[in-house]
Amino acid sequence: VQLQAFGGGLVQAGGTLRLSCAVSGRTFRSDATGWFRRAPGKEREFVAAINPSGSASYYKDSVKGRFTISRDNAKDTVYLQMNNLKPEDTAIYFCTAGVYKGRYFPSSWGQGTLVTVSS
Repeated sequence: VQLQAFGGGLVQAGGTLRLSCAVSGRTFRSDATGWFRRAPGKEREFVAAINPSGSASYYKDSVKGRFTISRDNAKDTVYLQMNNLKPEDTAIYFCTAGVYKGRYFPSSWGQGTLVTVSS
């Protein structure tokens, strides 16, 4: 499986970015997908996940109401819309594929895309 993330960049606080992740090499429609991030000097953390049909999504508390995960199964792509970005959102963001059973368990990882939010 390959996951290719796009869309990172530099944005001012309060701005928006949309990350995209193209998934290939497996049955995308049967996988839950999600995003993790690793901020400088911190551990990697869960950000958001979405079930295979796109009917249910899950978020880290600090991004609820600001971030929206979605997916287009016809395009094998998952998105992360990030609004009202804060400097603490600065991190490398990773897209993943996996399963959701009470919580999200990633099994495949893509390369990261860097998001930098300036104050």
